[in-house]
Amino acid sequence: MYTTINENGILNNYATEPELYYAEYPNQELQNRYKFQAAIGTLLVTTLFLVALGVS
Repeated sequence: MYTTINENGILNNYATEPELYYAEYPNQELQNRYKFQAAIGTLLVTTLFLVALGVS
């Protein structure tokens, strides 16, 4: 942590900045996993919607 003191004796604390890095493009296996998760999520939301519509 980086700390400074001004002329009035007030402390200012600054957080340490993390190292920056660039995200990597997902490979084909990750892309397929994301597609599967999207399909499951869509199926879940659609089912909940249809159940709510049927109950009302």
